Amino acid sequence: MRVLTLNPGSSSLKAAAVHDGTAVGWTAWPSDLPGAVHDAVRRWPRPDAVAVRFVHGGAQKAPAVVTDGLLANLERLAPLAPIHQPMSLEITRQVRELLPGTPVVACFDTAFHANLPDAAAHYPLPRAWTRQNRLRRYGFHGLSAQYAVRRTAELLGRPVAELQLVCAHVGAGVSVTAVRGGRSVDTSMGFTPLEGPAMATRSGSVDPGLLLHVMKTAPMSPDEMADALYHRSGLAGMSGTSGDLGAVRAVAAAGDPDAALAVAVYSHRLRREIGAAATRLGRLDALVFTGGVAEYQPEAVAAVARDLGVLGLRVGALARADADRIVSRPDSAAPVLVIRTREDLELARGAEAALASGEGGPSRARVADRSEAR
Repeated sequence: MRVLTLNPGSSSLKAAAVHDGTAVGWTAWPSDLPGAVHDAVRRWPRPDAVAVRFVHGGAQKAPAVVTDGLLANLERLAPLAPIHQPMSLEITRQVRELLPGTPVVACFDTAFHANLPDAAAHYPLPRAWTRQNRLRRYGFHGLSAQYAVRRTAELLGRPVAELQLVCAHVGAGVSVTAVRGGRSVDTSMGFTPLEGPAMATRSGSVDPGLLLHVMKTAPMSPDEMADALYHRSGLAGMSGTSGDLGAVRAVAAAGDPDAALAVAVYSHRLRREIGAAATRLGRLDALVFTGGVAEYQPEAVAAVARDLGVLGLRVGALARADADRIVSRPDSAAPVLVIRTREDLELARGAEAALASGEGGPSRARVADRSEAR
């Protein structure tokens, strides 16, 4: 099956052509570039299906063929993921116009965490607020974690069902997930993608009392606070830069104390979340880093991992390499890996699964028949 995958990120739109599980083409554009979706649709032969990444799926537990009703439900979730969700909605609408009759499948970052244990999913809030199970921890970066778990099992030569590992997605957004037997059992992001470690422009977890204090004394509206937390905090807010970790580290190396503090806070928060996730497991079989920072700035990952000696982990110097690999020393208590982010392959898998199930769209057999007829 030919699947076109569209992955809107905070700064780019990534597109890939995946044919029977193998990526045969890949490209990216700035997320605000007019005509990017049209270019993606026309770049490769007409696909049998299109898979679009949605950061927030709400109650959705699996990929789903897009319908008008599903789009309406996903629209309601836009305030909970304001950086990504509106882009995914707009991209999906454009694809449906450009490729009428071609099934579009929504794949959700939250689906991987849909079965979090109750203790990990619930907030300690008044039960009158949480009784409907909507004000809960959803978790994000699920597509990335799902691929990283599967790929780690391949590299270690062990079944996914046996593995207990911590997966750190380190990019513009940052999250840490504890995975047992292929299932998420805890994760650092919660009701929104703001919770957890510090990120490029997002604050990560902040004492809610501090936020209440600022809103009373500034004063600030909820929209102004949201803008500050999503777009003007994290590395960007602390350093006065764009928030790109490489740029912040360069400024820090030149002697800027604000940038140096930003890097220290970023690393400290990430290290703390990794340690917390490890305590949710019976043992640690592997620590996995994935995401753009892990792939393109491995020295930053090494700096974080080297200070995890309490977990018995040992990592030497890391150089950039375009390959999935084990980066820990032989005396490490568990392997540490760097895995390239391949959300495109997870998106394609999700599209095939949704179409094969026949729920809400054409079956895979009918899609294959249409492909052979062209």
